[in-house]
Formats: sequence, C-alpha cells, structure tokens
Amino acid sequence: MKARAIKVKVPSTVKTRPFDVANYLRTPEEQAEYLNAWLQESPEDTAGFARALGDVARARGMSKVARASGLSRESLYRALSERGNPSFATVMAVSNALDLSLQLGAAGVTKVRARPRAAAPVHAAARKRRVLTGTRN
Repeated sequence: MKARAIKVKVPSTVKTRPFDVANYLRTPEEQAEYLNAWLQESPEDTAGFARALGDVARARGMSKVARASGLSRESLYRALSERGNPSFATVMAVSNALDLSLQLGAAGVTKVRARPRAAAPVHAAARKRRVLTGTRN
C-alpha cells in the first residue's frame, strides 16, 4: 500500500500588531509603578520619561487628560511623543490631571522601611490621673 501525502496549508506570513504598553496599564498603581521604573532605570532619559507619561495618558484616555490638564489633545500627543520635548509645566499639568504626585529624594540614599512602633509607655500625667480618679483605664 502506498502512503499518501497530506497537504497542510501553512500561512505564508504571520500577522502581528505593534505592542502598546498603554493597553496593559490598567490601574493607577500600575501606571505609577511604570513611571517610577522609568525614573529609576534611566533617570537621564527625559525623552523616555515623556513617552512613558504619554503611555499613561493614553491608557487613561488622552481626551480626558487633555480636559483635566487644560491643554489641547493635539499638543499633548505632540509633547508626549517620541520626538516631543514637553516643558516642566506640561509634565506637571499632565501629572496633576492623572492624579499622580512627583516626589524627590536624595540620590544614592536607600530608603528605610518603617517598622511598627512598640507600645508607648504610660505617661506620668495619665498615671497620676488614674490614681486620683480610681480608674484603671
């Protein structure tokens, strides 16, 4: 018996779509972490941070951000694009519209995590008040 060849149709090209990080930045916490990562990984890349801020603005809706910031949508797209060069005022306006705060810290200083405090000792005045009133609490 002779084996028959099976013909399988293989697509000649694979269709892809460009990756857009704005589709994956769902919560304000994720968006803030994304911007913080940009600042930590390459603090000298101001154009990259502007693009990242644009990604977050697109994730939230550029028209909504434009209305909240008082800037036009077109100027935001232009300023926060790969070739854009936004002013500090624009960065602050967009940050405020996104309800994000920018904080500065000393470079090279490691942050110390807060630890729970031990129970506070009873103050002398409170102790005296307990004795005078006869209460235990």
